[in-house]
Amino acid sequence: MRDLLYKNLTSQDKRRKVIACSEISDKQGVRSVIRRHFIYMVKEVSGTSFQKPEPYLYVLKVRDTKAQTEKFLCRIKGSVFVVHDGKLFLIIFQHSLKITLAAISEEVDKI
Repeated sequence: MRDLLYKNLTSQDKRRKVIACSEISDKQGVRSVIRRHFIYMVKEVSGTSFQKPEPYLYVLKVRDTKAQTEKFLCRIKGSVFVVHDGKLFLIIFQHSLKITLAAISEEVDKI
């Protein structure tokens, strides 16, 4: 069994775009849930003393042998400057990936 969910949200007034994807699958006694989020924000920069945000990377891995689960999380934040029609813009982005693996019982697997 495999379930997919996809969202694409765009806001013109806030200059923001959110793309989210979620996938749930059951294979060989393991349920895997994979969630991806991509967020982009565009801001016009006025003046010369604007400071670019620092990049950010966060990685977490958790294994629980008693509950038979494993989780992985990766989050990346960054930014780039872009010039368009003589105007300076700052594009801020965040990408996140969350993977959860869990053992499922044989009774659930047969349904």
